Amino acid sequence: MPYVKPPLNIEHQADLLLKRGLVGTKADVMARLEAVNYYRLSGYLYPFRQPDNNLFPGTQLDLVWRRYCFDRRLRILIFDAIERIEVAVRTQVVRHFVMAHGPFGHLELRNLPGFKKGKRFTHWKKNLKRLFALKGLEGTEHERWLAKLKTEKTRSQEEFVKHFDTTYGAHHEQLPLWMACELMTCGTLLQLISAMEPALVKQAAAHFGFPDQQFFSWTKALFSLRNACAHHARVWNRVFGVKPSVPGKNKNPDWHLAPGFALDRLGLQLTVCHFWLGKITSTSRWRKRLFDLFADYPEVPLIPMGLPPGWHTHPLWK
Repeated sequence: MPYVKPPLNIEHQADLLLKRGLVGTKADVMARLEAVNYYRLSGYLYPFRQPDNNLFPGTQLDLVWRRYCFDRRLRILIFDAIERIEVAVRTQVVRHFVMAHGPFGHLELRNLPGFKKGKRFTHWKKNLKRLFALKGLEGTEHERWLAKLKTEKTRSQEEFVKHFDTTYGAHHEQLPLWMACELMTCGTLLQLISAMEPALVKQAAAHFGFPDQQFFSWTKALFSLRNACAHHARVWNRVFGVKPSVPGKNKNPDWHLAPGFALDRLGLQLTVCHFWLGKITSTSRWRKRLFDLFADYPEVPLIPMGLPPGWHTHPLWK
């Protein structure tokens, strides 16, 4: 059906929330709505909603706002952890690839067998339809990936890109992979990993002590979480579609000890971050900062995060 809801000004939005049972002064509600739009704030009101869309009696604006502040600080912590993990992943993946195929080996399709070659007739037929629709030609999967690298290079204002173009640009349209990786989005990096020879992915994964399937699963899940944080999305009670795999029980029994972590909730991803950071550095204080954050907001329920009672004493968190 068509969407016919009219826009409401801040005053009317505040009146609506107060009418539905939010406890607070109108001035305070309006001040919060000036900083955070109604739709974003409603995500934090959702756990307090009744079936008729009114709020449970006694729902305090200050309590809802503390949930919002907790989630914002949590996203910053997560982003900090994933930054270190992402840099380490880029380093290992690119190092093993260029040692095997050289700085421009990614330009050759034979070095990235995971990219679909496509049948020549099917590709020609698809492009003929695109031409008739005035959409232009579409390259192969590898060509489209290289086009992304070129676009990222063109947009960049990094000094190393300018220097490379000035010095080597007449001979090289694309950057060597160890430079290009610094400009890659997480999605572009994931495409590289999935297209690489399995033996090279295994070597990169082995640096962290992971099997290759676990390495790719965790990278994909954390990159998805990173994107949610980068777009300021709510993560505290989010249900995740992209879930990290749990290591096998025989070689990794700690991952199967009670209390367990829900597969589609944030708690498992926090556990993965903590565990992976331990493989990268022995001096990380991320665990303490996370525990300090929880201590600052003791009223925030942890079950919606997939963190069961006693989770902080789990062997994986010691």
